[in-house]
Amino acid sequence: MPSSAGLSAALVVVAALAIISPASAGFSVTSTATPGFSVTLTGADQTGGYTMPLTVDNSGLGSSLSGWNLTVSSTQFATGGGRTLSANASTITEVSSACANVCVTNPTNSVTYPLALPVGSAAKFFNASSATGIGTFTVTPSVKVAVPANVYAGSYTSTLTVSLVAGP
Repeated sequence: MPSSAGLSAALVVVAALAIISPASAGFSVTSTATPGFSVTLTGADQTGGYTMPLTVDNSGLGSSLSGWNLTVSSTQFATGGGRTLSANASTITEVSSACANVCVTNPTNSVTYPLALPVGSAAKFFNASSATGIGTFTVTPSVKVAVPANVYAGSYTSTLTVSLVAGP
C-alpha cells in the first residue's frame, strides 16, 4: 500500500472585486486589489483571510458633505465543478481607515463588527457620519473565510461588489 506521508491538498480562494462608483468627479471608490488566500487542507476546520484596500475620494463635495457609506455584496465561493463553501462562510472582522490625501476630517464609522458578508444582497460595512470623512481615504476591510474540514481541494472564486453611496 503506498504511503500518504508528505501528501497535501490545497484550497485556493480568489475573490474578484467589482467596484461600482458614482459617475461624479470627486466622489468615487477604487481599488487595485485582487483579494485571495490559500490554506493547506488538514482535515480540521480552518479560517483563511484577506484584506481589500479601497480608496474613497469625496474631495469634490467640499465640506457640505452629508456623509457616505460603503456597501458590499458577494456571490457564494464556488469551483467551476459545482463545489461551494457555505453561503455564510465570509465575515468582515474589522475595517481600518487612514487619510490617503488632503483630509479635512476623518470618518466617524458606526458599523459594528463582526459583520456577515452577504451573498446576493448588499450590506453597509463602513460609513462616515455627516460632516466626517471629508477628503480621500484608504478604507481596508479584513475578511475571514470559514473553511470546513470536509471541503474539497480546488480553486474557489467569489465576486465582491463594493459601492460608494451618499449618506451615512
